[in-house]
Amino acid sequence: MTANDSSMKNEHDIELQPPPTHHHRKGRRQRIAMVSTHGYVAADPPLGAPDTGGQVVYVLELSRKLAELGYEVDIYTRQFEEQSAIEPVEEHVRIVRLPCGGNAFIPKEFLCESLHEWAENALRFIRKEDLDYQFINSHYWDGGVAGQELADTLEVPHVHTPHSLGVWKKRNMQEDAPEEERHFDEKYNFTSRIHHEKLLYRESYLVIATSPIQLDILRRDYDLGRDDVRMIPPGYDDSRFFPVGEATRQATREDYGYDGKVVACVGRLARNKGFDLLIHAFSVVAERIPQARLQMAVGAESSDPGDSEMLEELFTLVRDYELEDRVTITESLPDEEMADFYRAADVFALPSRYEPFGMTAIEAMACGTPAVITVNGGLYRAVTYGRDALYADSFDKYDFGITLMKVLKYGRLRQDLGREGARRVRSLFTWTGIAQQLLRAVEGRSGPTLKIAEFDEEKFEL
Repeated sequence: MTANDSSMKNEHDIELQPPPTHHHRKGRRQRIAMVSTHGYVAADPPLGAPDTGGQVVYVLELSRKLAELGYEVDIYTRQFEEQSAIEPVEEHVRIVRLPCGGNAFIPKEFLCESLHEWAENALRFIRKEDLDYQFINSHYWDGGVAGQELADTLEVPHVHTPHSLGVWKKRNMQEDAPEEERHFDEKYNFTSRIHHEKLLYRESYLVIATSPIQLDILRRDYDLGRDDVRMIPPGYDDSRFFPVGEATRQATREDYGYDGKVVACVGRLARNKGFDLLIHAFSVVAERIPQARLQMAVGAESSDPGDSEMLEELFTLVRDYELEDRVTITESLPDEEMADFYRAADVFALPSRYEPFGMTAIEAMACGTPAVITVNGGLYRAVTYGRDALYADSFDKYDFGITLMKVLKYGRLRQDLGREGARRVRSLFTWTGIAQQLLRAVEGRSGPTLKIAEFDEEKFEL
């Protein structure tokens, strides 16, 4: 404030003012638009519902932290199934739902056919409300297509976070199920997706990779220059996910009815999550550790037509291995139970066929639970084997199974991994740090940067 600013204070009035910040020019919060068009985006999302998982959590948590840093955040998504048009998340964060393509759920692979209608409705809303955004951050390729159309019309920077890459997913599926390749376009719309991704990444102001593997693929397969893409990992909520004392942990295990050594896994029902691979691996564990149990919390349904029979396949595998009394498969957990679910386990497994990062493993490690993670993803490059976590090939049931067994068998290893894993994720992956890195990446391209800590890619040991 200046002395001659008559609209704010009389020139003779003197009082202490808050220190100047980049986010409160003329008393108004700057706005950021998040665009995440698919799935059930809600303040309390039904995690495990079709197309509703880690990406929704990512968008919500990042939005909350951006609000804490001084921004007004609007999360734009699709309106369907009689959802409300506006839903507050918390102070300075709201969800704005715009209709397109009718009132029924549309799988993310085929939502692109209705995105122009969605963007037109979003533009009408923005103009009606007279909203002005500093930048748009879109998520996944469907949100990216919609976000780019908004950004072009509004003439604001468009920052895109892919979360998953079509080229990478298709390549992994070709290796995993080559006999199904002729049906890929019918199920996953890869041709259209990869075409739109290549256009989108070239047009975006900045692309955000969430793992070193994504960074490599974006540069190699999508031909992005070094200045066009930046790596910022996902984060976790350190106010919810943290270690507890052993007495509290044992009480939690009693609440869950756990007995013996428990391997835990959680995620939405999708083939890439590798739940079948984990059952194969657990059969190796079960032969060697009689008291071992596997607890799997998965969604009961998937939007992906290729996954429609997956739940029955899991039960069939359990019966084939005669593990009915050793493996428990449940529906997805309420979000408020996730931390205790992690804490109660002896080891957490991330068995994905391909995984851009692996937020569930990060959350489990934050709770002090040792993790065995897949090498077919990005997270394993962020940890030191034997100190922070263990990793193995989830396609090799003996490699993954014996690695799980080591954690269950050796108590000192389990304790050391739990302690050091929690330290590692606290040092790298809190949401406040992630939000700061995003702001620095965006503002660093267009003007003065914020004086904040920057994520150190060297820690990923590229």
